[in-house]
Amino acid sequence: MEASIQEVARATGATSRTLRHYDAVGLLAPSRTDASGRRWYDDGALTRLQRILLLRGLGLGLREIRRSLDDEPDDVAALRRHLDALRSQQRRLERQVAAVEHTIEARERGASTMTEKMFDGFDHTEHRDEVVERWGQVAYDTSDAWWRSMSSDEREAWKAQTAALAQEWAEAAVAGHDPAGDLAQDLARRHVDWLASVPGTPGHGEAPVRAYVEGLADLYVADERFAASYGGPERAAFVRDALHLYAARHL
Repeated sequence: MEASIQEVARATGATSRTLRHYDAVGLLAPSRTDASGRRWYDDGALTRLQRILLLRGLGLGLREIRRSLDDEPDDVAALRRHLDALRSQQRRLERQVAAVEHTIEARERGASTMTEKMFDGFDHTEHRDEVVERWGQVAYDTSDAWWRSMSSDEREAWKAQTAALAQEWAEAAVAGHDPAGDLAQDLARRHVDWLASVPGTPGHGEAPVRAYVEGLADLYVADERFAASYGGPERAAFVRDALHLYAARHL
């Protein structure tokens, strides 16, 4: 069974131009091209495209997606892991929905809320599957052990540092600074130092790996959760551009 490029575009929401670009960069080739030049995709190609779209949903760039596909040629095994991650995310969302409903109901009745119910599904391990998918089990275990070893005051201080850095990025973007300018590049330097301070990250204690920094920078724009930390996609794009420039010069 095959689907034409137009049928695939309609089914996935990806444009024909995007599909042709995937072919041009060696990410997804059509199974055949007919005499008129129309591209066709068989089950194997469609399965690979499904994996690509799942990884894009995690915020990975094309280079990281290519690496992930090459590292795991077994489509079924890879999709099983994706399925486990999606089900885990689904369960977390269901718990969070129930927690918020509990809070609304309690507040409307004027009753006290129960802490364990209010924050069900909000623990720090909720992104475990995404971290393992992107950077591996060792990276998650190392950073998780580091986080658990911190006192409450140390955690709050680290969160405050993170929030302050995000605020400075947002203010610089609003002020219209050039991503290549001194202020933005100093923020990028501090940002890279902040990344390197987290155990389990590529290049911890030294200089972060360039691909890691650039991949995260792309994620800040692609993933709305990260973009919100900087005040939205437009401001996150400023962070991305500055980090890309810094990484190209120094990493």
